[in-house]
Amino acid sequence: MATISASQLTEGNSILIRGKLGFAVLTRLIQGAELAASDQRKVQNGMSPIGKPHITATIVNAGVQFADPSNPTLEEQFVSERRYSSKKNPDSGPNYSIDCRSSTLPIIAIPSATGDGTYDQDESGQELAQGLDVTLVLRVYKPKNFNNRGLALDQVIVHEEPRYYNAGGVNQAELAARGIVLNGAPRPIQAALGDAAGAPVGTEVEDGLSFPAPQPTTATVTVQVPAQDQATVAQPTAVAAPVAVAVAAPASAVAPASTQEETMEEKLARLEAENDSLRDMGSSVGAPVVTGSSNAGTAQQAGITYQG
Repeated sequence: MATISASQLTEGNSILIRGKLGFAVLTRLIQGAELAASDQRKVQNGMSPIGKPHITATIVNAGVQFADPSNPTLEEQFVSERRYSSKKNPDSGPNYSIDCRSSTLPIIAIPSATGDGTYDQDESGQELAQGLDVTLVLRVYKPKNFNNRGLALDQVIVHEEPRYYNAGGVNQAELAARGIVLNGAPRPIQAALGDAAGAPVGTEVEDGLSFPAPQPTTATVTVQVPAQDQATVAQPTAVAAPVAVAVAAPASAVAPASTQEETMEEKLARLEAENDSLRDMGSSVGAPVVTGSSNAGTAQQAGITYQG
């Protein structure tokens, strides 16, 4: 039962509480859709929603580190009284949670590589892994528009070699135990997506399998027209190569195939008939005009005439 109220706290005083990290988001603010989902879970569990971007930390088997165990401060008692038992994990001992609305992220301190007992600030930007032995350093502050005091999470002290939250990835510690050490923190690489469906351009999916798809290209198609027109047309067009183009020639440009070969007599007769027809064509050559009786002679048509 709580006996200390927030109004009794002194602004600026600090409280240290130590335990195993259960869950934490410390390197970024919970906001947007993630905030809405988090608030919904809190309401479902009978808790008040946060409503604003924030960071969060929960530790299990939590115990306040009293500066003087025989004379705990009001602030230390206030935090100790607000530990709780988890209904989902009753074996986790006293739990303590804090949601901090400050836009300033807490400092994360990890043991120095020198092994001299000092700490370095962790600037990896990675979230700490569950189960780490940590101390939360809390500070009392006074909100601008409220008389009661609040608690801010100023620092997170890690008391062992840091491990980091890895969402389904490879545990680097397990690799290191087998002699495989990666320099620096691994960073996921996003694959470039193609079309809106997510399949890369040039890939067709059929029955769950991917196959190469034909790529659009620009090809030059040469169309051969009959020899009578003495022309070859080259027309660039965007098609999928290779392309076969069939062009129908004009009917007038193609002579019908002869069913049988002409004899010499037939050929001479045809040429004589063509020659006679040229004499009578009404263009630049005119045909003789007969006037009067046969004794009157032959009158020439005006213009140029052809004499047989």
